[in-house]
Amino acid sequence: MFDSPVSASAYEVIGVAADADDETLRRAYRQRLRETHPDTGGDAAVFVQVQRAWELVGTPEARVAYDRGRGASAPEWAGPRTSAPRADTRPRARVYGQPGGWRRERYLTLVREWAGRGVDLPDPYDPALVRSAPHDLRHLLADALAEEATARIVADLGMGYTVWHDVDASRDADADEKIDHIVLGPSGLYAVLSEDFGGAVGFRKGEIVGPHVSGSPVTQLVTRARHIARVAGVRFSGAIVVLPDGDVLDAITQLGKVRGTPVAVASRSALATLLRQGVAGAREIGGTELFDVRSRLQQRVRHV
Repeated sequence: MFDSPVSASAYEVIGVAADADDETLRRAYRQRLRETHPDTGGDAAVFVQVQRAWELVGTPEARVAYDRGRGASAPEWAGPRTSAPRADTRPRARVYGQPGGWRRERYLTLVREWAGRGVDLPDPYDPALVRSAPHDLRHLLADALAEEATARIVADLGMGYTVWHDVDASRDADADEKIDHIVLGPSGLYAVLSEDFGGAVGFRKGEIVGPHVSGSPVTQLVTRARHIARVAGVRFSGAIVVLPDGDVLDAITQLGKVRGTPVAVASRSALATLLRQGVAGAREIGGTELFDVRSRLQQRVRHV
C-alpha cells in the first residue's frame, strides 16, 4: 500500500517526519498503536497499517532499505508495465481491451497541463513529480495501476473465463463513464471496479466510505452494469470492487444487494477465489447460456 501514488508513506502512517531519529520514530509508533488499537476504540484497518508501516521502517536495516526504495527512479508506477515471461503454458482467459489504458492516457494529458505549457517533462512518471501532483492526478495513476493488477489476476483464471477491460458505459456521447472489467465465467457475469483510495476504507449501508472516498462507487458501478445489461441484453450476476490488500480488514466482504445486484468487496489477493466461488446470492451461468452471454457482449461491448 505504501508504494501507491495516493497512499501515505510509512512515516506518515506512524506520524513522524522522514528524517526523525530512531527514538522519536519508536515513541510515535507506540502512540499510534494505542490510538488505533480496536480494544481502545481505534480502527482495526488503520491499526494493521501502522503495524505494516513499522515492519518497513522499524529497524535501521529496514529503514535504510525503505528509504532507498522510496528514492528510486523506477517504482512500480514509473511507466507502463511490461509483461514478464510466463513460467507455465496453461491456457489463459480470453481477454479484450487495454486495462488501465484510458486512465493512463488521461493522467498523461492532465499532468502535462498541470506542469504548464512549455515545461519539458522527460518522465511524467518521475516519483518526485508524481508525489507533488494534485491528488486527483495521482488517483488517476493509482487507479490505472489497480486496473493493471486486476487484469493480471483475471487473465490467469483459465480458459473458462472471458474478460473485457475498459468497457464504455456512457449513456451519452459526452460522458466519461466506463466499467473497468467485465468478467464472465462459470460462477456468473460480474462488473468489476478496480480502485485505490490510498488508505483504509469502511462500509456503510452497502457503500464504501473513507477519508478519500468520494461519491458512491458501489452505486455507480451497479448503475453502469445495469446500463450495459440493457444494451447487450444480458443479466449481471453481481458486482465486485477490488481494493489493495492493506486497505481492507477482511479478504472478502459481502455487502448484500445494491439496487437488486449482489455486491462484494475483495482484497486483490482474494479476487481469484471470489470469482471462482461467486458472490453470495449471485446467479451462476452455465451451459449454452454462457456462450449466448459471451456472444451478446462480444457484439455490443465498446471500449473507451
